[in-house]
Amino acid sequence: MERETTRLEAQDISALVKRLAAESCDVAHVGIFDLNATFRERRVRVADLTGVFGTGGSFVNVVHQWDTGEQVFGAGPFVGEPVAIDPGSLRPYPFEPNACALVADYVGPSADTSPRRLLERLVAKAHDRGFGVRAAFEFEFLALDDDAESLRESGFQTLNMFAKDNRCWAGESAAICAELVAELEQTLVRGDIDILALGLELGPGCFEATLGHTDPLRAADNAAFFKLFTKAFFRRKGKTASFMAQLGGDSPGLSGHIHLSLIDRETGKDLFPDPADDKGMSQLFRSFVAGLVVLAPEAMPLTHHTANSYRRHAPQNWAPKSASWAVQNYAAAVRVVPEPAERCRLEYRLPGSDINPFLALAFVLGAGLWGLDADAELPPELTGGGPGLRVPGGAALPHDLFEAIDRLARSERAPEIWGETFVQYLVEVCRHEEAALRRETSAAERARYLEVV
Repeated sequence: MERETTRLEAQDISALVKRLAAESCDVAHVGIFDLNATFRERRVRVADLTGVFGTGGSFVNVVHQWDTGEQVFGAGPFVGEPVAIDPGSLRPYPFEPNACALVADYVGPSADTSPRRLLERLVAKAHDRGFGVRAAFEFEFLALDDDAESLRESGFQTLNMFAKDNRCWAGESAAICAELVAELEQTLVRGDIDILALGLELGPGCFEATLGHTDPLRAADNAAFFKLFTKAFFRRKGKTASFMAQLGGDSPGLSGHIHLSLIDRETGKDLFPDPADDKGMSQLFRSFVAGLVVLAPEAMPLTHHTANSYRRHAPQNWAPKSASWAVQNYAAAVRVVPEPAERCRLEYRLPGSDINPFLALAFVLGAGLWGLDADAELPPELTGGGPGLRVPGGAALPHDLFEAIDRLARSERAPEIWGETFVQYLVEVCRHEEAALRRETSAAERARYLEVV
């Protein structure tokens, strides 16, 4: 059943507290997801939840000014700002008995710079038009035999891959790692995350997980908690799970793909398929996909907000190289899956595994709805493709975060779709992120140039 759109406001949470007490839940991990989908949490006894997060509850508004390097940027002032808990976000917390996790968010001025609140607004827009949304995520990630100490001792340069003998989809790897994979799955299931598939994939240490589809806000919550729980699971094993889009030149690019479909809220009818069409696509589906293809080059920071994100689109990676679409073609940015009709959907394949799920899904939904409003037309379908060089077809993508920020800052359509305040905030935070790494020089660059130029 589709979850109703949550419109957060300062609230009396006494009913939620009674429910938790009745379910023998003693502790709540209540947090706000930041731009990197890091869960900035407070551990609170359920008996104290009303006093901390009920009417009048607040959280310092610094979360949206906290960068990837744990530094605060921006001028402030940093003050307590009203927050509210989303009761629909409730899930078990798999690392502590009689504990749960709850998502909170700002309901004051910082609501305008919250990725989760942005997704809520776009879901509400879809609902107002009579659309229901179903979404799901799938992630690739790398497991390392390094822990926090060994990574820092090597300066993050010597990476020891887990399962060094792994080959893509190999049965031997599945058997060798069966106990660890099963334990990870059990942890995720305890955290109320629907896992369709989980196993090893492309090369040493590489895993892939496919999550079940659900309503969009829950899907994004599932994706964010999947990353949190997976990273915690491996670190508790003395290992590290990495969701960097490109960990190194000898590592595969890691994806964070989004699957999405629209239904009629009144009838439950799938709105994307049309068996009479030569591609199996309704006109609504065509315009929705066209919106993604048109807007991807100018709004890429919504799905690629780190400097590392863009390295994944280099030659020899499977990542798409252009803003393109095709039926069942894995080289396209938007893969159209028209059959079977009951599972007709799009797969947005541009993002890497470093996405903020709320922000990335807000891009897909916002761009698609814009495509419907604009009666956007699909460009020619991409043909060919693979992990090599860019194949003909599709608009060129930004090469790096600097170029992507410039395109977003100059976009006239982005503020109309995602809000002027949010777009200005995203431009600011991405400029800060890009500048933080601009003067850094990698070991690979030194090896290539130090003795030569």
